[in-house]
Amino acid sequence: MAKPFPSGKRYVAALALLATLSITVSPQAKEDEGKAGTVPRFVVDPYWPKPLPNRWVTGPVGGICVDRNDHVFGINRGGLTALETQVGKIPSPPVIEYDSDGNIVAAWGDPNVLPLAIHGCFVDHENNLWIGGSGGGMVQKWTHNGSSLLLQIGSRTTCDGPCGETASLNSSRTVLNEPADIAVDPLNGDVYIADGYGNHRIVVFDAKGQFLRQWGSAGTGLGQFSPLGGGHPHCAVFGPDDLLYTCDRGNDRIQVFDKLGTLRQVIPVKPGTAYSPHPDGTPGRLAIGSALDVAFFGQNDRYILDTDTGNEVLWILDREAGRRYDPPQIVGGFGSAGHNAGNFTLLHGLAVDSKGNLYTAETVDGRRLQKFVPKGKVPPKELEPYMGSPHYEPFPSSEK
Repeated sequence: MAKPFPSGKRYVAALALLATLSITVSPQAKEDEGKAGTVPRFVVDPYWPKPLPNRWVTGPVGGICVDRNDHVFGINRGGLTALETQVGKIPSPPVIEYDSDGNIVAAWGDPNVLPLAIHGCFVDHENNLWIGGSGGGMVQKWTHNGSSLLLQIGSRTTCDGPCGETASLNSSRTVLNEPADIAVDPLNGDVYIADGYGNHRIVVFDAKGQFLRQWGSAGTGLGQFSPLGGGHPHCAVFGPDDLLYTCDRGNDRIQVFDKLGTLRQVIPVKPGTAYSPHPDGTPGRLAIGSALDVAFFGQNDRYILDTDTGNEVLWILDREAGRRYDPPQIVGGFGSAGHNAGNFTLLHGLAVDSKGNLYTAETVDGRRLQKFVPKGKVPPKELEPYMGSPHYEPFPSSEK
């Protein structure tokens, strides 16, 4: 198993110096970026997706991903409210494929076969669909149209130790513990799983589902994942630098590893966000967090897009600023809590298509998908401070 950063006194001192430099320099970096007008503007498309047929209701959307045709998969957990049941609504199929105009291309899936508490999806280089679940202990690989189950890693109802964080073992080579997300290496088909609601690890299997390696444990140190609240790690996404970006939501940070598990970078995102007390936090789960999913956008994938559920904002981080100042800096963000188009309620996942269109998924009380269209840059005069960073609302009325 690969080791994280070395922990010698000289290294720790250097790391502390870098952190100090980030704190003192980054406000100027953000000011410079704002003056240059480099914050990407996204505008919500209030008519995407089209209304669902057959009295369908999706329920919480546990995953979102985009295929090679720019079709969007919304992976739904189902579950109707009492009122929805009373008025004759019907749970939609768990997997719904939409085109870029919001039309349904396909819908399929048996909730008794798919992972429990569907969570996370990924379309691999062969156009197959991977689905995880934050209940039980497995991920599945399906053909694009859902006609065949190609591979299953783990068990639907058996976990690595008891299902959930309490007494999880974080060690099995055959089963998982409430996995949150999946990424597949297009070079060799290796499968990287964010085994994060029960366990606290990244675990890697080969294309046939055989265990290769793992890294991570419960904690707040470098290379560890938060011990509280579930969903640590919450995402696993390969970046344009061929490194694996993982969401450590309870520690309010993105941790970046190479494929062998060596920690390369830690990107803090609004530290102190994680712990939101009831009733704002889900009862029994205090760690909402500010880093739940990431995607990349812009020329040469310059920007990191980050899902901040705790603040209901989608932050935009500049990787070029990260090359000048370590780590990448937040240069702007958009969205705020609410239920209208362009607002977020339990913002949970995101995906970007080949044209730069951004799609978001909301879970629990949000229960929907949204589309945001890139529209150039935000004029600095339209940026207002929010949570210490430049911010705008993605409404069509603000477009100039």
